[in-house]
Amino acid sequence: MRTLDDAMREVVAAFAPTETRRVPLADALGLALAQPLDACLDAPAFDNSAMDGFAVRAADVAEASVESPVELPLATESRAGGPWPLPLPEGHAAPIFTGAPLPEGADAIVVREDATRGEAHVLLRHPSPVGHHVRRRGEDLRVGMPLAEAGDVVDAGLLALLASQTHAEVEVHRRPKVAVLVTGDELREGAPDERGTIVDSNGPMLSALLREAGAEPIVLPRGRDTLEELTESVRAGLEGADLLVTTGGVSVGDHDHVRAALEAAGVELAFWKVALKPGKPLVFGTRAGRGAALGLPGNPVSAFVTFHLFVRPVVRTLLGDACPWPALRRARLAEAVQHSIGRTELIRSTVEMRDDGEWVRALPRQGSGALASLGAAEAMIVLPAETARLETGDVVWLWPLRGGAERLPTLA
Repeated sequence: MRTLDDAMREVVAAFAPTETRRVPLADALGLALAQPLDACLDAPAFDNSAMDGFAVRAADVAEASVESPVELPLATESRAGGPWPLPLPEGHAAPIFTGAPLPEGADAIVVREDATRGEAHVLLRHPSPVGHHVRRRGEDLRVGMPLAEAGDVVDAGLLALLASQTHAEVEVHRRPKVAVLVTGDELREGAPDERGTIVDSNGPMLSALLREAGAEPIVLPRGRDTLEELTESVRAGLEGADLLVTTGGVSVGDHDHVRAALEAAGVELAFWKVALKPGKPLVFGTRAGRGAALGLPGNPVSAFVTFHLFVRPVVRTLLGDACPWPALRRARLAEAVQHSIGRTELIRSTVEMRDDGEWVRALPRQGSGALASLGAAEAMIVLPAETARLETGDVVWLWPLRGGAERLPTLA
């Protein structure tokens, strides 16, 4: 039986990024860049004002004070998007607005609050040293400076930066196609109620999780619990996708045929048990030429947990994400937790922000079928395999699922 760390690393190491393609920048959101990108423009593109006020020569206002303001005649104003400003004559001040070009000859800005404007003159009550409130050309970026590396994920901030640098199209890795095969004769789509059956939640859940991760889900017809039918379904999933994800049928019951179906379809199994709770029965294997499969447990909570530990990092690796794992963080336990040693346990939890940092509290029901915990879970507490008990206040690792502290921390 694989340890959790070994299993996670082994699975991700079996995958490489998908082929690349050029897409419009807006379509790259959530995808990883396939090549580094450099600045095409200086930013700012010209010297401009950081404030509303008056463009001046610093020497002309060096002696200004509240008691003895300097009076200067007004020159033509400079405004953002307006005509390019005329040079500033010596001994003059030009009204200027935020983002507007600095007139030739000006080297400082006096803010509007420190001035009193008349019809043709302005009284300036404070000096302004050279460069004060001036944004110089290229002070943020120079042409040729790196903007992003291959593997960087395009989020809203990076998208804005690339758009500002005229990168209208970018080279990214193709969204991976992931086939989803939910198995089990006991499953149904929904109403009407059929005695002895349960509603399938794994299919909708996995499809949603895959879309969130950046993949394109391909939902296969539900698999029946016979070796022959499952083998055909597995073959179909392997042919049309970068990864096949199955749920159910991976344990040792008389009607658990997924492992055998994978082998019958040509998949070489790397392992089928992981020292993990929930999620011990988990199958991973690859097929020569094309195809890989992850067989998740059928219990919805187990499928949810193992998706985050195994499937999502694979999807991000296929996308070319340089950091396919989430950023784990530390928090303190709000209540003690008990743990049976031998397997790493992931406990669904909620997170609370206090004055001294984040505190985490296990949700009350942790069974593999307790779907209510999935709707409320914000993170998973990671309990090491050989730790029997952790006390209130102990520091633990958190595997994030989504954001959401209960109150805003003190930021100042």
